[in-house]
Amino acid sequence: MTMIEVGDEKVHTYCAEPSGDCAGGLVLIHEIWGLADHVIDVADRFAAAGFLVLAPDLLSGVGITPETGGELQRLRSSSDAAERTLAQPRMREAMAPTHEPGYAQWAVASLSAAVDELAADSRVAGRIAVVGFCFGGTYAFALAAADDRVKAAVPFYGSPPPPEAVGEIHCPVLAFYGDQDERLMASLPDLERSMAGVGAQFTAKVYPAVGHAFFNDTIAGTYDAGVAQDAWHRTLAFLDATLEQSS
Repeated sequence: MTMIEVGDEKVHTYCAEPSGDCAGGLVLIHEIWGLADHVIDVADRFAAAGFLVLAPDLLSGVGITPETGGELQRLRSSSDAAERTLAQPRMREAMAPTHEPGYAQWAVASLSAAVDELAADSRVAGRIAVVGFCFGGTYAFALAAADDRVKAAVPFYGSPPPPEAVGEIHCPVLAFYGDQDERLMASLPDLERSMAGVGAQFTAKVYPAVGHAFFNDTIAGTYDAGVAQDAWHRTLAFLDATLEQSS
């Protein structure tokens, strides 16, 4: 495992390098479980597809280490109702620092520092994208709005950006959802209208009969292998086409 420190804040970041020609640079943003083994695996998969990948750890600094995230994920996914009940207050407590003033600004700045690293690598040649899941999907929208060096964004089941940020997203966006993800399904029509209103290139792919976290193969209760594989192939095709156009 190759870990580097990125930016003035020295954010611990997993780096996965392509073995052959580089297809571009990718900022990969983890779920609420932190920089877990699943994210490392996804980073390695993107590297095998030709991308130079940086996956910053945005949560260990506020107490959600990969170990803590793994335990919270276990509790929340448990077949024991008592453990699932226990997970809710622990999740709220663990995530509370991310709602503090200044956290979002710090997180986006840390992600932009990862963009700095990618932009400085001659192999990337300006072809930079962001992919994020859940918490990371929300921040994929945020990074695309904050940094115009990002040429493509792929948020998986991320919360929509605030209205004032929509007009700042100038890159094509491919967003994935499950139709059983009620909260995000309720917000999607407004997001589509907002994106259309500013002329953004926004495509929403909604999969039937799945909910949140359908891509995470470490959560048996939500993972759907067929849907995940389809989303993976769509993501690679979108990144290849979009980044080729930006080069």
